[in-house]
Amino acid sequence: MGTIKLQNIRTFSFHGCLEEEAKIGSDYRVDLEIKTDLRKSAVSDDLKDTVDYVLLNRVVEEEMAIRSKLLEHVAQRIITRIFKEVPSVSRILLGVSKLNPPIGGDVEAVTIEMEEYRN
Repeated sequence: MGTIKLQNIRTFSFHGCLEEEAKIGSDYRVDLEIKTDLRKSAVSDDLKDTVDYVLLNRVVEEEMAIRSKLLEHVAQRIITRIFKEVPSVSRILLGVSKLNPPIGGDVEAVTIEMEEYRN
């Protein structure tokens, strides 16, 4: 097994329970880690034998562009879609962070993390 990590994917999105968040948007950070078998690609040096991280990034960006009230909801969509589109992924660890959240305090980020294994 091996690990592929996409760290600090930055998006500007419109998630949140407040109506203002839907209008003004906010900065987000997504950290994605997947487990997959990297042995074949390590030998073949061929993209078709591994998980294309361009595809992973595109899934994150497309799902982050769809408004959700909760970070958990958008994270679950990302996880579900990766498992659907990339059969070789066996585990996903995903963190979604809202930067400078409007919570009435000096907080750099609020992060949710979800981990799922393929059934």
